[in-house]
Amino acid sequence: MGIVSYLNARPLVYGLKLPPISNEIELVEDTPARLADLLISDKIDIGLIPVVAIPQLSEYYIAGDYCIGTETEVASVCLFSEVPLNEIKKVYLDYQSRSSVELLKWLIREYWDIDPEIVQSEDDTYRNEIKGTTAGLVIGDRAFEQRKISTFIYDLASEWRAVTGLPFVFAAWISNKPLPESFILKFNEANAIGLDHIAEIVATQKFDLYDLKKYYTLHLSYKLDERKKRGMELFLQYIRTGI
Repeated sequence: MGIVSYLNARPLVYGLKLPPISNEIELVEDTPARLADLLISDKIDIGLIPVVAIPQLSEYYIAGDYCIGTETEVASVCLFSEVPLNEIKKVYLDYQSRSSVELLKWLIREYWDIDPEIVQSEDDTYRNEIKGTTAGLVIGDRAFEQRKISTFIYDLASEWRAVTGLPFVFAAWISNKPLPESFILKFNEANAIGLDHIAEIVATQKFDLYDLKKYYTLHLSYKLDERKKRGMELFLQYIRTGI
């Protein structure tokens, strides 16, 4: 089972490390983009993968009722810049991201009405280029570091909400084969455990760049409800059709 190594997944992963489900699974921790590759190549059976990777699977199933989503601004997926949007000339894309990259491209093309040069980064050194008229997409824990540096912060989930009126789902539990209902039941129960232990999870993290309780309870929304599913399907529609 593939899990992401970011802070945002800690509440979901918390219960997966506890019995009884821990006796039935092996956890593989990596970046979202890498987990998608592992699921596509059938090296894992289920993973918390970027939504944008779903169409690359020949067969896929939404596993359980939880996700990495947000109702408003997410705080950890942003375009960072020293100048306003209309002055940006170049944008670096985060090499660790897929859903965020496609969301950013869509916002640039369909909503922001800007036409910057797009550069795919290869490693974390691209963040040194976020200066002048060059902006950069930074996701995950590193985004909290960048929030302390950049003047302008454009939260991608907040921008999506402004356009569509819907929540955004960055990653979901996806399997490449049907899983037994008995396992899904235990899997849902395990996901829910961490959401009841947010204070404990926050207390174990040595992180002083952002209020993690606020992050977990205000910015992030983990239940994959019907509105999030509508937002996810709309995003997938945009990806498939190129709209």
